Amino acid sequence: MSVEQLARALGRWGWAALVILIGYSILAASSELGIEVAGQGLDPVWAAAQSRGTLRIAVDYGFRPFTDIQGDQPRGYDIDLARAVATKLGLRTEFVPSGLDSIYDDIAAGKADIAISALPYAPEQGWRVQFSEFYFNAGQVLVVRTNSPITTEDDLIQKRVGVALGSDADTYARTRAQHQELILDLGYDTPADALNALREGKLDAVITDNLAALIAIQQYPELHLVKALTFEPYTIAMSSGAFQLHTEVNRALAELRQEGFFEQNAAKWFREQPTN
Repeated sequence: MSVEQLARALGRWGWAALVILIGYSILAASSELGIEVAGQGLDPVWAAAQSRGTLRIAVDYGFRPFTDIQGDQPRGYDIDLARAVATKLGLRTEFVPSGLDSIYDDIAAGKADIAISALPYAPEQGWRVQFSEFYFNAGQVLVVRTNSPITTEDDLIQKRVGVALGSDADTYARTRAQHQELILDLGYDTPADALNALREGKLDAVITDNLAALIAIQQYPELHLVKALTFEPYTIAMSSGAFQLHTEVNRALAELRQEGFFEQNAAKWFREQPTN
């Protein structure tokens, strides 16, 4: 029977019903095959995670306070973040031990769904992974005493500024000193040494990384973080094809930020860390 004969046999409404039936058949087939008629196809990483009921998270242990392991129990700032994100996604956590030299390979090879492990944003890896919104700035910051009149970098003229020798803060401060008359004090081995000198009134300000600053501020309320000087974001990595998982992770981060999770997590983990 030709198309014209079929149309006459079905009549006007019968033909419309056939078109609808064909449409539903295409949609059903696309669901079975994991494709969509328009837009992007099924996210296989997200689909597999939902099927398992778990989110596989690559972690490089040993970067305290972000990642650590005691006995067989993962712990740290990023571990709690991973669990919070998984809960938002309705999934359980499954931690996959990895290393910074292999963590992107593990994601690309499908050994893990995402990586949450104090990962700096790495655009050079964009050919095989994509990154979430940032959740922590590991850059350099300006710290002063709470009663200090210093509020901006412009206020550092003729002020004594301490940094840890050889640190990223050292590099930043030396560059800044070339354009501004500040008194740079390099006589400190660690950020904690410089921050202690600031507490004792031996310095007017300290430039250090954000983590060291937050740890010090948790301990010493007389210290105050004035402003961030550089932006070095930590972010969550996942497969470049995991577009739906990417959307869900960013949604979870936004909700956690609104709920005050990051402030609570920082208060829990950004304390002075033991040396052993």
